[in-house]
Amino acid sequence: MTTAEKIRLIVGRRGVTMGEVAEGTGQTRQNFSNKLKRDDFKESELSQIAEFLNCELKIIFVDKESGEEF
Repeated sequence: MTTAEKIRLIVGRRGVTMGEVAEGTGQTRQNFSNKLKRDDFKESELSQIAEFLNCELKIIFVDKESGEEF
């Protein structure tokens, strides 16, 4: 599941609109929509989105050989 798909899922569960997320994170609706289409977010933007949606953001690295998470 892509980051954009995860955002859409959580937004749907929270009962808010994409426009509300855009405004709540200081973006225009058009800019936010474009980022969703490209699935292109900075870590700082993801942090703002997570905060707005009352979620904790976790970013992990996983070693492809051992499966160890960092």
